[in-house]
Amino acid sequence: MIISNILKYILGIFLAIVVLIGGGAATALYLMNRTAVPPNKPIFANDSPTIKAQAPKTPGASPALTPVEAQIPKPNPTPTLSPDTTESKKPLPPGAYPARVSWSQGLILRAEAKQDAERIGGVGFNQKIVVVEESEDKVWQKIRLEGSDKEGWVKAGNTQKVDDQDNSDGTEPQ
Repeated sequence: MIISNILKYILGIFLAIVVLIGGGAATALYLMNRTAVPPNKPIFANDSPTIKAQAPKTPGASPALTPVEAQIPKPNPTPTLSPDTTESKKPLPPGAYPARVSWSQGLILRAEAKQDAERIGGVGFNQKIVVVEESEDKVWQKIRLEGSDKEGWVKAGNTQKVDDQDNSDGTEPQ
């Protein structure tokens, strides 16, 4: 009688351990599978839509496939700018200077010099810009994208002034 009670006790502990290990393994597998699924690709307003082949109406029919070239919209060719026409078309005001974006994540281009102003675009890291003016409180800078007339406001301190002979890749001369 004592031996059967001891065996029941040991069997109970063993079953409890098996249940705990099995539950932990099932939870771990569930969490790994949930985190391994990549999120949906975000769709932005300036993305070109992709054309998908429609599913066949009848079980035996195959979908009508179109050539890949027909699905991808062709960009309009842009004229190549000569070095003397790479400057923006508007004349620069006094005090304007060339600069580069030094913030590694790029900058948000805003319509006005305030945090809640409309976003009108963005500027990538190390992109060449022209700082046109600064706000009175020196918190914002009005910039112009190099080679275009697009202007907007960015937070000050995220650009770095460069000299006119700066090379194109943003590295310092040796």
